[in-house]
Amino acid sequence: MEIVSVKNMVCHRCIIIVTQNVEKLNLGLQKVTLGELIFQTKISDEQKDQVKNILIPFGFEVIDDEKTRIAERIKHIIINLVHYQKEEINSNLSDILSSDLNCVYNYLSGLFSEITGQTIEKYYIAQKIERVKELLDYDELTLSEIANSLNYSSVSYLSNQFKKVAGLPPSAYKLLKYKKRKPLDRL
Repeated sequence: MEIVSVKNMVCHRCIIIVTQNVEKLNLGLQKVTLGELIFQTKISDEQKDQVKNILIPFGFEVIDDEKTRIAERIKHIIINLVHYQKEEINSNLSDILSSDLNCVYNYLSGLFSEITGQTIEKYYIAQKIERVKELLDYDELTLSEIANSLNYSSVSYLSNQFKKVAGLPPSAYKLLKYKKRKPLDRL
């Protein structure tokens, strides 16, 4: 088995696009998850180049550097937690990352800052605020329900954090005619 890490895969549509295109190469693709291609057997450098070349037009990059691979893995764990996790989270982020990546959090935190230029906490908050924007756009949940679903301690804490990151309170964001959401791979 071989795992190939891919940068900029941030949603389930990305998984579909990557799967459809890499399967065309007939390299024994077993599974695709956010940020990873899992092949049944080891693939050659030439085959890896084929994968790189087929993904480039879609904005994806194969990652060869171990530190970048870990930073991308951190991003994908956070994206899953914020955007796709349905159950309530009962652990703090540092424990989840340490457990999932089998590394000490201080090491992960320093590595992430070195590679991305921002802290894990800032990235996590940015993802949460984008999720809040998305939920506000759907207009199906109250701000209290949104705060609860994203594990905020209170609506006021969510509102304060939203205003710091987005530059306006959630109520003003809801009134905007043209929303200012960011793509997840640009956070």
